[in-house]
Amino acid sequence: MEVILLERIEKLGQIGDVVNVKPGFARNFLLPREKALRATEANKKVFEGARAQLEADNLKRREEAGAVATKMEGLIVSLIRQAGEAGHLYGSVSARDIATSVTDAGFSVDRNQIGLTDPIKTLGLFNVPVILHPEVTASVTVNVARTEDEAAIQAETGHAMLSNDAEEEAEARAELEAVFEEGAADAEAEELGLDDAAAEEATDEEAKGE
Repeated sequence: MEVILLERIEKLGQIGDVVNVKPGFARNFLLPREKALRATEANKKVFEGARAQLEADNLKRREEAGAVATKMEGLIVSLIRQAGEAGHLYGSVSARDIATSVTDAGFSVDRNQIGLTDPIKTLGLFNVPVILHPEVTASVTVNVARTEDEAAIQAETGHAMLSNDAEEEAEARAELEAVFEEGAADAEAEELGLDDAAAEEATDEEAKGE
């Protein structure tokens, strides 16, 4: 289906562009949200008559969105959730949850403006885009923690609060990966017929070459 865009749509085009889209996308999203018109001859004439006003209105909205984005810069919203020792949530944080928190912080947004591809399912800090205008996007930090105290620590350290066991598990996993890498290097040296000294010398020469 051909439509006339009434605003910039990412990956589609700019105001006034006539583009071909899937009928379902047009009927369920573009047309009911007044982001486009059917590209009939009558609508093309109506659009051309109103183009200047539409572009002026879009410019005003973009400037307003830019001002909001400036105020929103550096915003951190905390969402308190229950989680296991390893940091996995009992549930998830959705776009609606984030929109509510951002609105509570003084910025009126809805879930459709939250650029979250998949729900958040672990503790930690996440940069999430907020679409304020088709041409203006801000970024907020979503701080998912078990308690307000843990949220404060996470905001200060930049790391998720995990139990000692979980941290030890992560360290052990890193050590195990290092052992595997060392074992792979030894196996490669043995396959090439190098003794330990020769292997070490070869490694040094390789490092110098880098």
